[in-house]
Amino acid sequence: MSERTAAPANEVHLVGRVSGEPAVRSMPSGDELVQLRVVVPRPVRRGETRHQEGARTQVDTIDVACWQARVRRTAARLPDGQGVEVTGSLRRRFFATATGRASRYEVDAKSLRRVDLVP
Repeated sequence: MSERTAAPANEVHLVGRVSGEPAVRSMPSGDELVQLRVVVPRPVRRGETRHQEGARTQVDTIDVACWQARVRRTAARLPDGQGVEVTGSLRRRFFATATGRASRYEVDAKSLRRVDLVP
């Protein structure tokens, strides 16, 4: 058995479609945030075929948070259905709800750009 070494990393690369309109939020600290959702096709597993008769493509909907000014400006102008490429890192965010504390994962976008998707 061979050993491999690797440095810890938290890197996310998504290419998909914007779902809905991006939301611009002002935080109590005065910071601005743009949040959006990106729909990406789920990878085909070994032994499965994507094009089975009547089968729908499975997708994942990923929450994306844009904090940097340059990324916020681009994200805020993205229309529903626009192809987009996002790079960043995965974050777990904790918040209060009516029933107690909750958490969710989101991508903290480092860069974001419009792309034309292959049909």
